[in-house]
This record gives sequence, C-alpha cells and structure tokens, in this order.
Amino acid sequence: QVQLVESGGGLVQAGGSLRLSCAASGTISSANVMGWYRQAPGKQRELVAIISSGGGTNYGDTVKGRFTISRDNAKNAVYLQMNSLKPEDTAVYYCRLLATIGTRWGQGTQVTVSS
Repeated sequence: QVQLVESGGGLVQAGGSLRLSCAASGTISSANVMGWYRQAPGKQRELVAIISSGGGTNYGDTVKGRFTISRDNAKNAVYLQMNSLKPEDTAVYYCRLLATIGTRWGQGTQVTVSS
C-alpha cells in the first residue's frame, strides 16, 4: 500500500517562504510523476507544479518564478520551495503521485499567507 505523507505547511506573512515535503512509502515504479496541487475554499483543485522521475517540470501559471519543485528519487520524495508568498496562495496543498499503480494523493497540508 503506497501512502504519501506531507509536511511543512503553516502560517506565513506575505512575502515569506515555506518549504513543503512529501514522501511516498511502499514500492513504486521508478518511472513516475510527483507533484503538488492546491485547493482554496470554494475553488477547484489546481496544478501547482509537477516533476517527473527524469526531472522534467511543469508549473501552474500563477506560481511560475516564485515556486520551485524538486525531488529525491532515492527517497521517493518531492519538495516544493515557495517564495514570495501571496495571500492568494492560501490553500490546502496536496501531494500527488502518478505511477504504474495509478494515482495516489496525500492528506493535504494547510498553507495560510497573511497580508
């Protein structure tokens, strides 16, 4: 059973930084895509950033230039460095894994940016 465990959310002032971490437990295929999505109250879940096991990345338009995704394949872990945070970044951030086993989601971690 593959599970995703997230950490690193919290409360930060606008302009500040946070780093989210997500680690996948269990056995997963070496070829996979890990990433982050977020959902604000009353809004649909949206892409933040994804990264393939080969290192290819894709970012949502609203976070380009401010957020950086990275991963450690040996640890089956993915990270999201969030800089220059804005109040509109406030949301629950979810880690997602796409592999041969299918799609798995983490439980979510709250990020709140105060103005």
